[in-house]
Amino acid sequence: MPSLGADMEAGTLVEWLKKPGDKVASGDILAVVETQKGAIEIETFEAGVVDRLMTEVGQTVPVGTPLAMIRAEGEKAMPEPPLSPAMAKASPAAPPAPVAERPAVLAALPSGEIKASPAARKFAAEHGLDLSGIEGSGPEGAVVFVDVEAALRRAPAGPAARTVVAPEPQKPSGPEGMRMAIAAAMARSKREIPHYYIGHAADITASLDWLAARNADRAPADRLLFGALLLKAVAKALRQFPEFNGFHRDGRFEPSRAIHVGMAVALRGGGLIAPAIHDTDQLPLDRLMGQMRDLANRVRAGRFRSSEMADPTVTLTSLGERGADWVMPVIYPPQVAILGAGTPAVEPWVVEGKVVPRQICHLTLAADHRVSDGHRGALLLRAIADLLRAPEQL
Repeated sequence: MPSLGADMEAGTLVEWLKKPGDKVASGDILAVVETQKGAIEIETFEAGVVDRLMTEVGQTVPVGTPLAMIRAEGEKAMPEPPLSPAMAKASPAAPPAPVAERPAVLAALPSGEIKASPAARKFAAEHGLDLSGIEGSGPEGAVVFVDVEAALRRAPAGPAARTVVAPEPQKPSGPEGMRMAIAAAMARSKREIPHYYIGHAADITASLDWLAARNADRAPADRLLFGALLLKAVAKALRQFPEFNGFHRDGRFEPSRAIHVGMAVALRGGGLIAPAIHDTDQLPLDRLMGQMRDLANRVRAGRFRSSEMADPTVTLTSLGERGADWVMPVIYPPQVAILGAGTPAVEPWVVEGKVVPRQICHLTLAADHRVSDGHRGALLLRAIADLLRAPEQL
């Protein structure tokens, strides 16, 4: 069970998407896990053959518990783990226990009921899809999560095209659980991390003018938003200030060579999460914009991946059009910095001795005093503002 954030202690396995004997490649989705932040797809980072499933569907296990065993292709199947010497000595004459049948990937269902995994039922119910019209690719033809995903992509728009089905009874979850998880992480952050805060007013008039010209002949779906410029400017500036990009663990700072900026996204049901956009500093603006749209849509639909939750090396929270001038964010441990951006607005600004109207965005930084200080933090904010004054360099 991977750790998907500082606020996660355990997760519930709701669906296996692979079975023993299946070949897997790095990046394949193995399973779906339910956490307080929603259903998260668990990827494998090893290629090979699934040797053994070690956790049952419906089981809640702590972070760090093995979920499955994967062997290299061509390698012999692994034997069952032997008893420890102490356990073997303690019960030498014990009769062999009856061999339990391996639990099925899907629980048995009443006769006539559509076979589907719990995650598939929940996802279909959330999107008003009828399971009877979806062809299953799971064990014994059961409908699994990916089948509902595929059906959702094929479904015509409009509520009339869908039939709502009642979901299986679910345990109480949602805003209360997520609010508790956020509170636990933020309380830990304020208890353990010596925060300091600084701010900088950035003139983004050049960025907005550049965007207007760039988007003039584009369809709405292809237009760039200021958020993409801001994200790229933050990532590029962090190359010069590595002490803000990484983790503080086991009493020391671990800088990250890769820059994976976590983008804070508000959830429709309340709460927020900040999944990573990998290698943010390396992405061209159009590709970065596409990934932002895709990530925001998937997060709000409750579909994101384990690597997106586990990999952010720094976080950006932007208030967009919400009307707040600035934000004082709280660091998400074990990260060591978080940047904030207020709503851009027209303000009086002095240019060459004259007061003129300019588009201003208030940038803020909360950082860990165990790793950096305000002098370097101020230089980081200034570097971001400089990049936003020259958007063609992004």
